[in-house]
Formats: sequence, structure tokens, C-alpha cells
Amino acid sequence: MKSISIKSPATIANLVCGFDILGLALEEPYDIMTLSLKEDPGLEIQHLDDHDLPTEPEKNVAGAALLALMEEISVKHGFLLKVDKRIKPGSGLGSSAASAAGAVYAANQLLGNIFSDDDLIRFAMFGEKVASGVKHADNITPCLLGGVTLIRSIHPLDIVKLNAPELHITVVHPQIEVRTSDARQILKTEVSLKQAIKQWGNIAGLVAGLMQGDHDLIGRSLEDVIIEPARSILIPGFEEVKRRSLAAGALGGGISGSGPSIFMLSKTKSAALEVAREMEAVFQQMGIDQKTYVTRLNHQGIIINQDQNEIL
Repeated sequence: MKSISIKSPATIANLVCGFDILGLALEEPYDIMTLSLKEDPGLEIQHLDDHDLPTEPEKNVAGAALLALMEEISVKHGFLLKVDKRIKPGSGLGSSAASAAGAVYAANQLLGNIFSDDDLIRFAMFGEKVASGVKHADNITPCLLGGVTLIRSIHPLDIVKLNAPELHITVVHPQIEVRTSDARQILKTEVSLKQAIKQWGNIAGLVAGLMQGDHDLIGRSLEDVIIEPARSILIPGFEEVKRRSLAAGALGGGISGSGPSIFMLSKTKSAALEVAREMEAVFQQMGIDQKTYVTRLNHQGIIINQDQNEIL
């Protein structure tokens, strides 16, 4: 192949209690990316969207990831990357991870799948460092692998893909921006043993609930006593959205990544739709524009784009 088009999905990191170690992939929204080999060396990036993102490879998250990949092999040809970014930057839905992971996935396909999934995750983390200053993988791993993923370790890289029941997911994205780097700066650097024990129990309960298909256990475990209390103050209406969503039948949920998006998991589509109505009502009453998604768990991750109308 000389060119490939892919769909790179949005993701939800942390899953409330699993800061920097848990994440899941969504069926929508997703970015469209087309990567082509070109005769002359180097990397050219074109953004076909209105987000005004940098196109210099070193300053672009997809570019940084591709440069890391290219440094490991002798590439005779260069790359042309075209991006239609449909996951809004700063939304808390893994926009930077979709770019970084999508770029290295596409390059690996063009190069004959010479790299492993762990290699691709490692390359994509260079993109996340450009975006937030930190090499984290909780959005990258579900984007690449699909489903729900657990990062047992970064050094060395040890990723576990978790079995999970069918889940319907409602996301509301209030049209404000919370920068990942800012959201990290307000976090406490120390926690009490009491808080740590409670958080460990919730993480273990959530993993067990997912693998056993126990929706009630999943709901009981979606509690964060460390990160959410600090970050929720950056998101207007957060507590009201959470209260009304649970009353509408959601299993539970919280901040998507660093925010400002808020997600809720539901057992049925009808519950997810009711949750969406409640979420929208909160922000309408506050006079804040919002975008709402009612979607499902994406078990595939990045896929080759077969829709000729979407190929860039």
C-alpha cells in the first residue's frame, strides 16, 4: 500500500477511580486520518479542520509520534499525513491520543506491520508528551487495542486488555476547555493511607465488575476520592449532572480524562438516552453550549476506513 485511511476513536481515560491506568474506547466520535508515502524524505502534515493545530511535526502530537517511529528504522520515503479532527482538542475525549495512535497505526500498516502493539504505544506516548508534558498511555492503549485496557506498568510497558460487558455510554462535552496540563497541576502530590485504601478497593472492584459482567459492582466502584474532588471544580454543573444522571438510571460515571467532558455508563440504551436528556438540561439551564454523544463501547479500536466518502 502507498496510502491508507483510518478511523481513530475517542477514548475515556481514568474511568473515575483508575487515574492514568484505565481507559476505554468509544464508537464515536472519531478522527479520520489518511497517511501516504511520498518520494521525498521528511514528514508533511495537513489539517483539514478548523482547530488551527500546528503542522510542524515536532509541535504536532501525530508528528511527534511519527518522528519517534521513523527514528527506529531507515525510512527511504517520507510521509504525508492528512487529518480531519472530529474529536475536539481539549474535550477530555483523548483527542491527542487519537492523533498520535492513529498516525503510528497507519504508518505500521504501510510498512508491513513491522512493529508490535507495545512499540506503537511507546511511539504514540511521544505525542502525548507534546500535548500534556507527560508520557501517559491511558487514552492511547484503548484507542489502539479497543475495549477497556489496564496499564499495569509503563516501565516496563505492561498492558492488559480487560473483558467487559456491553455498555452504553453517554458523554456530554460542555463547550469550555480544560487543558490537561492545567488539570494535572491542581492535583495533590500526597494522599492519605485511608484515601489510598478506598481508591484501591474501587479500582479492584471496577476491574472485577468488568470481567465478571457485574453491572451493579461496576456502578458501586465508580467512585474517586483522590482526583475528582480537585478536578470537578473546573467543570461547572458537574455535581448536578452526576446527581441527575444517577437518578435517570446511570450505573455511574465522572470526569472523562481531565475534562470538561463528563461520561456516564448505562446498562441499556434507553437509560443512556434518558441520561443524555438530563445532562443536556443541566447545561441548557446554565446557558452553556454542549455536545452530547450516546454511544457504545468500541471493541476494535482503530480500524481501516472503508467509507470512500470519508477518505481524505
